[in-house]
Amino acid sequence: MIRQHVGDRLHWIGGAGDDMVPAYYSMGVRTYTSSIANVAPKLSLRLHELASAGHSAELTKLMNELVVPLYALRARRKGYEVSAMKAMMELIAWRVDPCARHGDLRADEIKSLEATLDQWRPWL
Repeated sequence: MIRQHVGDRLHWIGGAGDDMVPAYYSMGVRTYTSSIANVAPKLSLRLHELASAGHSAELTKLMNELVVPLYALRARRKGYEVSAMKAMMELIAWRVDPCARHGDLRADEIKSLEATLDQWRPWL
């Protein structure tokens, strides 16, 4: 029904997000699911701006420095995609529903997320 109402203006990309920005935008897709926006919305917007404008060098730099390390941590165990983002939200003092967690992160992983947040401060 939504497709009938909005036609080709509907873009639905589910299950893959910030880590796919360069690939999606290189194919002409101009939307993605952003988990990073829950913590650092300015970073998510910047990824979109750079990809939309074709600024691949700066986009690659942000991806390598700020996105890829987070996604590597999230890939360590099943459920970490949600758990890592919830933990980051808690670290910046956002209230998080504990029932939504799929697994607790280890102390060293929390330290890694704290370091990530230090790098992300300009983007919060």
